[in-house]
Amino acid sequence: MPHHALAITLTQPLTPAELHQATRTMPLAANHDATHLLALVPAKTPSKALNRLRHQISSQLPIDVITTHYPDPSGQILLNVDFPPATHAALQATADSAGQPLRLYLQQALQQALARHTSAEAEHLDRAVQHLLAGTTAPHLLTAIGRALTHATGAAPC
Repeated sequence: MPHHALAITLTQPLTPAELHQATRTMPLAANHDATHLLALVPAKTPSKALNRLRHQISSQLPIDVITTHYPDPSGQILLNVDFPPATHAALQATADSAGQPLRLYLQQALQQALARHTSAEAEHLDRAVQHLLAGTTAPHLLTAIGRALTHATGAAPC
């Protein structure tokens, strides 16, 4: 059976004792402040792995969202979110009024929000570059960006 890498985002950091208790249920890797965990879960599909993980440890951890760690062949990351009942009911009502299943409604809403964010970020960068180019030449700007990226990544200068 294949194993699926899943990322768990927590609503609050775990104490060392809470992390130790959770790792007794299944092996987990934690980031430096115990707000994100990784798990390998055996299941036939990534969707089943998400559900299995939530079922196994949701009572032990303050889980915000569980995602697949790697994109699927179509480039999608799967999300597993457990909404409070009132939020779920409101989302279901909105999806019903749109004539869509909740899953499809949420998928489209997330895709639209990400597209808006990507577009806004690109526009912001375009404006910033145009502002910088008003005071310098493209070659000087490119050189400065190269230096900044070299220092930001820790790479050795050429």
